[in-house]
Amino acid sequence: MIKKILIANRGEIALRISRACKELGIKSVSIHSEADKFSLHRKFADEDICIGASSAKDTYLNIPKIIAAALITGADAIHPGYGFLAENGQFAEICEKNKIKFIGPTRKMIELMGDKAMARKTMIEIGVPVVPGTEGIVDDIATAKKEAKRIKYPVIMKATAGGGGKGMRIAQNEKELEELFPIAQAEAKANFGNPGIYIEKYIEHPHHIEFQILADKFGNAIHLGERDCSIQRRHQKLIEETPSPFMTPQLREKMGEIAVKAVKHINYEGVGTVEFLVDKDRNFYFMEMNTRIQVEHTITEEVTRINLIKKQILAAMGEKLSYKQSDINFMGHAFECRINAEDPYSDFAPSPGKIESLHFPAGLGVRVDSHIYAGYDIPPFYDSLIAKLVVWAYDRDEAIKRMQRCLDEIVIEGIKTTVPFHKQVFKDKRFIAGTFDTHFLNDFKMK
Repeated sequence: MIKKILIANRGEIALRISRACKELGIKSVSIHSEADKFSLHRKFADEDICIGASSAKDTYLNIPKIIAAALITGADAIHPGYGFLAENGQFAEICEKNKIKFIGPTRKMIELMGDKAMARKTMIEIGVPVVPGTEGIVDDIATAKKEAKRIKYPVIMKATAGGGGKGMRIAQNEKELEELFPIAQAEAKANFGNPGIYIEKYIEHPHHIEFQILADKFGNAIHLGERDCSIQRRHQKLIEETPSPFMTPQLREKMGEIAVKAVKHINYEGVGTVEFLVDKDRNFYFMEMNTRIQVEHTITEEVTRINLIKKQILAAMGEKLSYKQSDINFMGHAFECRINAEDPYSDFAPSPGKIESLHFPAGLGVRVDSHIYAGYDIPPFYDSLIAKLVVWAYDRDEAIKRMQRCLDEIVIEGIKTTVPFHKQVFKDKRFIAGTFDTHFLNDFKMK
């Protein structure tokens, strides 16, 4: 049994985890930087401890400080949330060495699937379709040219340890490859401490479809449906929905079976997400696996009524999965809008500062996950996500109308936010019709 969980994160996800702990009767410990001393994520935990000043590397990425905080407070488990150390295999191993349960997969699993090049090789071995590309890391430009010629342009360079769109560059020809390859390596090194790059065929106008996975240590695994994450800016998701308007029942069943097959092959435990690119002809290709909870897990919870954070904790405690695939029923349609402290009229420039007034929408089928309040000062040191606005309805049309209503009700004054952007998207004819892909924002202009 886990009795006390230290939450190695901040903001809305830390608050989300502490709520799940309370519902499970487990004590929670929040950590915070001095810059986060007024955040709600620390106010609602059972205990709280400050681990440093402001920068992420000195606080939420500082493994010794986090382990010390767990030992001082007597926490017997650590939940990493998403981002920061959530997919850091070394952190998972250090937790275990200190007899602290890491709520997530083992170091071996994290590194197997977290290393994008290694994950590709694993998927190829079990017959999962992958985007044509290199079998491993490409170390030099000469090899990059040779591989790109074999794969055929356009190609995309990706950081093997990456995520969030960082360390990704698209080359249409050899000249662009020569120019962008060292840039991609440098960005990968700066963001992830690993300059490793692999190369794939660039799929033009794809849909980004991910499947939520839930598994236990006894070899049982199921999927909880797909999420369409195709509304992106610079490879960073802004709006997610489930089910996808692009999917067919047959494709959903086939991709779900493949996703489950993949996680069973590696004996995966806990929650995870298998991500695919689906081309215009509905051919699908494995892209990567995220060995953690996702920002957008909320919409899956809405259509399945399954609390994923609680299930993640219970899986870490060794509980057997209580569902079979046939038990999962999907009801209705859900959207999530990521509300960021950014100015959509100025190329989404960060907009930290004091929130002077705040009103969140409410009503049937409305959920807001957030750590902010009127008077809260948003620090400039971390990710700009300040709230997740989630709606559920019986069908997509009703869900769109509900989100439009909620976006009209939301009030956040004192800073710039992405609310005007979301309002415009949810009135766009292409979006309403469901005829969009990952290039939707290429010709999208704020009015």
